[in-house]
Amino acid sequence: MNQTLDLQQALQNALSDVRNHTDRAPAVALVLGSGLGAFADSLENATVIPYAEIRGIPKSSVAGHKGCLVLGDAEGVSVVAMQGRNHLYEGHTAAEVVFGARLMFKLGATSMIVTNAAGGIDPEFSVGDLMLLSDHLNLTGQNCLLGPNDDSLGARFVDMTVAYDQDLRKIAREAAEEIGFSLKSGVYAGLLGPTYETPAEIRMLQTIGASAVGMSTVHEVIAARHMSVRCLGISCITNLAAGLGDGTLSHDEVKETADQVHDRFVGLLRGILRKMQ
Repeated sequence: MNQTLDLQQALQNALSDVRNHTDRAPAVALVLGSGLGAFADSLENATVIPYAEIRGIPKSSVAGHKGCLVLGDAEGVSVVAMQGRNHLYEGHTAAEVVFGARLMFKLGATSMIVTNAAGGIDPEFSVGDLMLLSDHLNLTGQNCLLGPNDDSLGARFVDMTVAYDQDLRKIAREAAEEIGFSLKSGVYAGLLGPTYETPAEIRMLQTIGASAVGMSTVHEVIAARHMSVRCLGISCITNLAAGLGDGTLSHDEVKETADQVHDRFVGLLRGILRKMQ
């Protein structure tokens, strides 16, 4: 089986499904993590397409991930948003996890803002902080580029020296300052999940330089850089990582904190988009 041809055909099928709803060519792709999906509901002139109506995008099974592709306008910028994402721990392959992101790039997006909920490792972080990703550690044991390379999408060997665009990071810092707060900055460690990390694993992550930890993002960024798309990553620190706080960890805690930070996070996104015009 020719996997390259399969991917090309799958993307063409998905494009056709989207084009049955809209001809919009967005400039910016948004991947909205836990607690941020409602941002897509605020887009102007919106077209909402459930993942079930787009061939190739798996349906998300995680609470807080609605599962729709939304195309519309925000702050004068044409955007396409994934209202919820797919994860490796749901049983998807890495290629399936990034399929929605690849589709957004094929629709025309040349920049991506990817968001997530993360556990804080850096001792300077507090619950509710927003962290600008300066870099990441892919510790999932997988890579979405495994297998035959599709040269029409990107190079076989992808440079990840600057995975997160410096100009976009500067814009994000300026947008935060205008709202009245300072963004934290750090390295995001992407792990497989679905278990939260053990205290021993968190100590290991501290040793190798991680500032926060989560179960997403790294593969979407790899796929973006493969297709020469600029990336900006922002984590909401929804809890202190295992062994660094009191009590046990739960997804309900993650959602609760994300909801509390929602307005500030949305204000930051809108400020960034205004500066990207």
